[in-house]
Amino acid sequence: MNFQQRKKRFWHPMGSAAESNVHTVVIERGDGNYVTDIDGNRMLDGVGGLWNVNVGHNRTAVKEAIARQLDEIAYYQTFDGVAHPRVYDLADRLCSMFTQEDMQRVLFSSGGSDSVETALKLARQYWIAAGEPSRIKFLSLRNGYHGVHMGGTSVGGNGVYHYNHGPLLPNCYQLDTPWLYRNPWKCEDPAQLVEYCIAQLEESIAFHGSQTIAAFIAEPVQGAGGLIVPPSTYWPRLREVCDRNGILLIADEVVTGFGRTGSILGSRGWGVAPDILCLAKGISAGYVPLGATVFNGRVANAIENGAGFSHMVMHGYTYSGHPVACAAALAVLDIVESEDLPGNAGRVGKHLLEQLLPLRDAYETVGDVRGKGLMLALDFVTDKASRTPLDPREGFATRVAEAARKRGVLVRPVANKIILSPPLTLTVEEANTVARTMADALHECS
Repeated sequence: MNFQQRKKRFWHPMGSAAESNVHTVVIERGDGNYVTDIDGNRMLDGVGGLWNVNVGHNRTAVKEAIARQLDEIAYYQTFDGVAHPRVYDLADRLCSMFTQEDMQRVLFSSGGSDSVETALKLARQYWIAAGEPSRIKFLSLRNGYHGVHMGGTSVGGNGVYHYNHGPLLPNCYQLDTPWLYRNPWKCEDPAQLVEYCIAQLEESIAFHGSQTIAAFIAEPVQGAGGLIVPPSTYWPRLREVCDRNGILLIADEVVTGFGRTGSILGSRGWGVAPDILCLAKGISAGYVPLGATVFNGRVANAIENGAGFSHMVMHGYTYSGHPVACAAALAVLDIVESEDLPGNAGRVGKHLLEQLLPLRDAYETVGDVRGKGLMLALDFVTDKASRTPLDPREGFATRVAEAARKRGVLVRPVANKIILSPPLTLTVEEANTVARTMADALHECS
């Protein structure tokens, strides 16, 4: 069947709902770090599904774990004091992996947006249980992305996710991102930029009153908002300010969790232990949808010992702790640890960044090349000196992505950027292929 002529009865997320004759890439198969489209074109997966196929496609161990669980039981719920063996196993595994962060309790869900919504709601519940119900406000960063539920959209820091949905959740306030390439102070010194950002944070807390602020939520490395790597001292300073003011720190590790930045947690890579972790994507590597919100002892103890109704967790999902998803996750985490995928992401990601950096000098449209681990981006501009972003409506990033796809590498155009997020199993040779292909694609389009 010719899929290009077949009528679409679905909408693409984050895209125009209008009918379009734009070519649709129909992926039919995947194996290892490669995918094959319906026309038989085999491509290196530079997108990793969507930041999430960390262990690669078609892993036998994961498929076997899923099959075993299906033979045992495909689904049962975890409400009403009911459970199943795999939810015990995975909760134990996560708390064990994150002992360093004192993580003690898990609430499972179906994906990243769920895990963020859970974190926001339970953060407010924590303060009710702790006897400070006036703490209802959330602080976050501009350019941040925290999913598509109303809470996550409200703390998100990019207007394009706000425009079509009317009034958002009140009491959400965004601060400037510690972004060396673009910031309101035009500051290129990492230490000074951190000072500016922390001073702004302190001013915001003083203005609102710490007694009104529930939590600060941020990604250790911002993903969808432009792949922004903060200076190394930012997160430790952020933790110190939150501690001094009693504010919970929520790390949105949906993208960064389980190795993508070169550390098992992005926040751990910055030397910081958050109070709440939002996990998804890499937890099950896309094999079965799964999310998890993980709470440290401070939060867990307060809620479990809360007076009145405040110990009741009136939140959860039909598929919280889905048996097949938990089984898939356990197999995925075995691979992550046994193959040291965080270490591989760090090493190969550093190599890939080094190979891509010369593109910044070679092409007038490439304003910046940045990344950490296997999270990388090419940022396109109209003028290098002013760093003026290329208008996304010109379609330059899309044309570069199409040129790369024709050469056998699948990359993701996002507005005026190319985002690279391949499986964490990427090899040095495959990284070289990505870099060569990006150079060739830019040469064709420039």
